[in-house]
Amino acid sequence: MIWITGCKGMLGSELTRQMTLAHIPWIGTGAEVDITNPQALETFINTTETASYYSSNLKDNGKIRWIINCAAYTAVDKSEDESEKAHAVNADGPMNIARTARAHGAKLIHISSDYVFDGSASVPYTENMPKAPLGVYGRTKAEGEDNVAKEMTQYYIIRTSWLYGFEGSNFVYTMTKLLNTHDSIKVVNDQKGSPTFCGDLASVLLRFIEKSDSAKSFFGKNSAAPYGVYHFTDEGETTWFDFAKAVYEYGRKEGRITHACAVQPCTTAEYQSKAARPAYSVLSKAKIERELHIKIPAWQSSLDHFMKGDRFTVK
Repeated sequence: MIWITGCKGMLGSELTRQMTLAHIPWIGTGAEVDITNPQALETFINTTETASYYSSNLKDNGKIRWIINCAAYTAVDKSEDESEKAHAVNADGPMNIARTARAHGAKLIHISSDYVFDGSASVPYTENMPKAPLGVYGRTKAEGEDNVAKEMTQYYIIRTSWLYGFEGSNFVYTMTKLLNTHDSIKVVNDQKGSPTFCGDLASVLLRFIEKSDSAKSFFGKNSAAPYGVYHFTDEGETTWFDFAKAVYEYGRKEGRITHACAVQPCTTAEYQSKAARPAYSVLSKAKIERELHIKIPAWQSSLDHFMKGDRFTVK
């Protein structure tokens, strides 16, 4: 059985959809099981066979073999004012989950962020480059990583960036709404990163589990991916401005955007957000490609696929 925390969020929802289609037994929790409360986690994992939570309803022995932590405090600007709440969810929460996983013999996949870096690099960040977060959100995510690594050894930490998906609010939905209701909009053009479709990330997370569970020793070498930190985003890099222009292009093509709107560039200084953002947060995927033997789709291809999706619904 796979336990997904934050199962009603953007990534969690996609994971549960893919696992249901693949007939993988899962059980999911949201706010009803508080990850900042160690006792709540312990109580849940001890009652999985009888608890009435979100579930795949597939037969399983109730033993939690994996935990995928999708729960997070993701309001970057708001975290500057709610630092204690952000710390509780992003730093203490993963520590509590890691302790619970270790105590019950489960493996952990924890989702982290490109915001653990300060954006001063000029080449894609590798997993072993020093962390130097700029704001509260990034600092709490960095501490969450450290806490997982301190508490257990059988873990995968997956850093990702610019995530969007079918459930919840995200950049693509926001832009689609604005482009349909404004004659012109301004979008930041001096921050560079890589968009990531939740469907692609969810597939990769399940690939880690599949590869680990099916691993067999061959002349002393385990075929499972080594535990540790990995980066995953869709392939390529862009700015928020060019990402918005792509949303407009694909949206017009698919009939998602019917209004003529001019997309204009602006600087981060003009945008005046409360929290500092990394100017460059492109993540290197060389390690994950090598260990999982995967081909990562271009971000433009995944965006096109997303815009064509039947579940595309701007809230």
